[in-house]
Parts: sequence; structure tokens; C-alpha cells
Amino acid sequence: MSQRQTPPTCEHISQINPAMVPSGDGCKECLETGGRWVHLRVCLICGHVGCCDNSPGKHATKHFHTTQHAIIQSFEPGEDWRWCYVDELFMVGE
Repeated sequence: MSQRQTPPTCEHISQINPAMVPSGDGCKECLETGGRWVHLRVCLICGHVGCCDNSPGKHATKHFHTTQHAIIQSFEPGEDWRWCYVDELFMVGE
């Protein structure tokens, strides 16, 4: 008999702020510096909108390293996924 493995879980979900308001319609730092982005991510703890790691600034990941806010969500229309930096866990339809 094979044992069923429990899927990985993220303990940082409890840090999500249900009243979070996005900081704007684009990457905060790129808008301030005239930079550009490929895709946007929003911090589910404080609402910071930053650019993805395919963007030159990689501001969403820089925000995590500065604040330790672990969970982001895609800020792209039609995308419904989250990422936990600490657990390196991809979550769909949360």
C-alpha cells in the first residue's frame, strides 16, 4: 500500500489582511521612477503593488525582502493565484 502524502500548507495565510487595499493601479516604485513592468503582484498583507521577477525592477520580491510580508497575489485580470515567498508555495483559487 502506498501512503497518501499531505499536500504542503502555508501557515502565513493567517497574515492576510482581508481589508487590504492595493496601493495603486501599477507598480509603486516603477511609477515613481519612470520604470516599466511586465506583470503586477499585490502584497496581501499591506496592499503594496509591485512588478514581477520578469520585470527589470523586481519590486514585488524586493518588497518581501524589505518587509518579510510573505504572500502576494497576481494583480493581473483573470489570474487567481497566490505565492508564499517563505514556503515557496504556489496556491490557486484561494
